[in-house]
Amino acid sequence: MARINPLLGSIKALFSAPESRAASGTLKDAWTALLLGSTGGTAAGVSVSPETAMRCTAVFGAIKVLAETVSQLPIHLYRRTPDGGRERADDHPVEVLLSDAANPWTPASEFRLIMETQLALHGNAYAWVGRGPASVEELIPLESRRVSVSADAVTMEPSYTVTDAGGQRRSYGRSEILHIRGVGAGLYQGDSPVLLAREAIGLSLVLEQHGAGLFGRGARPAGVLKAPNFLTPEQRATLRASWESLHQGGANAGKTAILESGLTFEALQLSSVDAQFLELRKFQLQEIARVWRVPLHLLADLDRVTHSNAEELGRQFLTFTLLPILRAWQDALRLTLLTPEERRNGLYVEFLVDDLARADLAARFTAYSQAVAAGVFNPNEIRAMENRSPYAGGEVFTRPVNSAPVDRKTGGDIDA
Repeated sequence: MARINPLLGSIKALFSAPESRAASGTLKDAWTALLLGSTGGTAAGVSVSPETAMRCTAVFGAIKVLAETVSQLPIHLYRRTPDGGRERADDHPVEVLLSDAANPWTPASEFRLIMETQLALHGNAYAWVGRGPASVEELIPLESRRVSVSADAVTMEPSYTVTDAGGQRRSYGRSEILHIRGVGAGLYQGDSPVLLAREAIGLSLVLEQHGAGLFGRGARPAGVLKAPNFLTPEQRATLRASWESLHQGGANAGKTAILESGLTFEALQLSSVDAQFLELRKFQLQEIARVWRVPLHLLADLDRVTHSNAEELGRQFLTFTLLPILRAWQDALRLTLLTPEERRNGLYVEFLVDDLARADLAARFTAYSQAVAAGVFNPNEIRAMENRSPYAGGEVFTRPVNSAPVDRKTGGDIDA
């Protein structure tokens, strides 16, 4: 009985207070995961986790698109000016973390790459906030699967528990952890897209394995070798080994088979599943792209891409895929790295999405020309965007000479 009581206590603890368990995609032990059905097993027969999902080319491509796009976008700290404009807060320590280096060994772009990869795989991205006497001094990424979130029973403020590689646990307050969360059913953590879509990912992995095996067998369907007489187990094993050594593998495809002692080979026909193999793989690509809302043309599926809709697809990627992610980044950085007083004084964080059009030289310079002609930018501001030095007189704003305020009488001279 003494041995049974601890077991009953463990089972009671397992099924009580589920909100206290980590929701980052992994559970504390294999038995818990097995009992809760959260091992990542799929009907396709393969186990899917954020780590194994990266072996799927479609998943890796979608994660790579999101992570590399976010990593290459500049992000800066701005200060609102009394005249309604804004200026770069270059004198603030947070600006250095965002634009230069998150910590002494991690460049800012690499920090964004790591964090966005964690966010896309686990639904959450965490970083420890190292604070000095005056402000934040460093940001250190954390593995999402090692972080759990719980809420204070009175204040409802979240707190974070980080488990290191040695199993040691340490708790942190809200101000000590930068938390970027994705969509999820819970109030304090996002859900892992990989685990939610594990059936689609598992089927894609099986299809990849099937294709590799098909071509590993010389891109030929399996067949039957028929012998006129009875073969002993040793003879069958020898015949199989000899046949596979001569005809298995892509390098042996198309070789002529020589049969002796009345042997005949009967090739089996492709099944309906084999015949629709490419269609199935393309559909799984669409299923996975749907999870992360990545346009198919960014995953090298160009069937429906034309010169007329490519630009619109790029705008949709920015509007419906990137901007919600960037908003989550901006709000988390502003809330965690800036004090309430700094936020009230007009400090805020913003990504510059103009870099997405940098590859299109004609479109970029057309926009610059229109902005200068309308008086939105002056030439020196445009040169600063292009990393070029200013010139004398380039700070003057201009407007078209054939326009005037609507209340001015017609027929008079218009000031240039």
